[in-house]
Amino acid sequence: MTISDLAVYLQMSQSSLYKLVQRGSVPGHKVGRHWRFHKVSIDRWLQESSVKPSRPSKK
Repeated sequence: MTISDLAVYLQMSQSSLYKLVQRGSVPGHKVGRHWRFHKVSIDRWLQESSVKPSRPSKK
């Protein structure tokens, strides 16, 4: 995926996505001057970064 494809997929602006990519928050690879992303890696990243409900502690 290109950065424009990913922006559509994540429903966010390209400028916001560039900021996340430059910080290393989004898994991707730079090929020359262009960023490329694997859909499987993005889906895994989304799943891992989603908020998980906390379990009540057993006492």
